[in-house]
Amino acid sequence: MNSQHFKSLLKEIASQQIFVIDASISKSDYTPIDLSKTNTDLDAFNISSSRDWTIYITNYLKKRNKKVAFGGYLETRGIYNRSDYFNNQNLETERNIHLGLDLWIDAGTSVLAAFSGEIHSFKDNTNFGDYGPTIILKHKQNGFVFYTLYGHLSRASLANLTVGVKVTQGETIAYLGKADVNGDYAPHLHFQIIKDLQAHFGDYPGVCSKQDLEFYKVNTFSPELILKL
Repeated sequence: MNSQHFKSLLKEIASQQIFVIDASISKSDYTPIDLSKTNTDLDAFNISSSRDWTIYITNYLKKRNKKVAFGGYLETRGIYNRSDYFNNQNLETERNIHLGLDLWIDAGTSVLAAFSGEIHSFKDNTNFGDYGPTIILKHKQNGFVFYTLYGHLSRASLANLTVGVKVTQGETIAYLGKADVNGDYAPHLHFQIIKDLQAHFGDYPGVCSKQDLEFYKVNTFSPELILKL
């Protein structure tokens, strides 16, 4: 499946209403958020602190009278500098470009399957600044296979999972985790759409370097278009 066919397929699927978190929350209660290096508001608090991030997100939503803050696809961020897992002094190879959509909302919020499919894999990615508990679903539509990744979940979300089990679109597959299990972030869902999983299992890069960006632009797809945000 080439990139154009992949995008056409997803746009066709997106003609229906799709949610990846609690469907009782209206899309009108979502608001965009900029977490790029250009946002000077981030200079006002300690971006290495998950507690300070939680306060920032909470106040951001309260000020706008919204419930969910979203954004981040192909956004260049400074937050990853706090972790040796991402940090590199070489500007070409430093991983700081975000490849998924983040949906910032309280821990315990239900996470829903974007499309019908099956559990491909799951894993607790415990590196500092990583996904924490993660689930990857495999989907087949019109003969095409692709994948969706759900990161920063609760640890309990991985209990009793079985690879190959079928899931239906909109089914609750997990719940969001707290900072002590989700890689040390304010609670949120990292949602990513992937064309070729490249033999990964329970994990896939959610952040890339400048030198790898062109590949990931083709191998991932903006979730905002699917969710109509």
